[in-house]
Amino acid sequence: MTAFSTRCCERCSWLLLAAALWVTLMPAAVKAAEGIEVKSAALVPADDGYYLDATFEIMLPHALEDALNKGVPLHFLVEFELIRPRWYWLNEKVANLQQRYRFSYNALTRQYRVGVGTLYQNFASLAEALEFMSRVRLRDIAEPGALRKDSTYTAGLRMRLDTSQLPRPFQISALGSRDWNLSSDWYHWTVAP
Repeated sequence: MTAFSTRCCERCSWLLLAAALWVTLMPAAVKAAEGIEVKSAALVPADDGYYLDATFEIMLPHALEDALNKGVPLHFLVEFELIRPRWYWLNEKVANLQQRYRFSYNALTRQYRVGVGTLYQNFASLAEALEFMSRVRLRDIAEPGALRKDSTYTAGLRMRLDTSQLPRPFQISALGSRDWNLSSDWYHWTVAP
């Protein structure tokens, strides 16, 4: 009988340890899933120049999703830079582009709306709207002959929530809140035309 109770206590202790680890690590895993991450990026040559083809993973924190569903528009900014390093002088900035997204929710139509410049598209769900925003295609990065074949370039890309476009009360809230300071890290890669 003692052998049975000892094995049972060992199993119980392992189960308790596993449960404790799960409870401890689960909020960190959920927090790590929130935010913006660059999944891939490439500068693609075309007949009329170069264009950027990038994919992001965007997971809104609960506070941002709640604000969006209550009618607060969110503005996202995609920033891209292309630099030619030079050993003898300052680096040459070949391209520096920004693209703005306006992301909103209409409670009457129950649709999410994403605007890029003057073009808008409606989506039935938050997941569809975020999927649309996660695929970035920027044209006119550089003209056909702008990149020299004998040089290598460093490209950088990131996406962030532009808190300066929020209504004033939310700008103040964003100062001390992690949820409102949503940004990917700069993603750098080498381009050799």
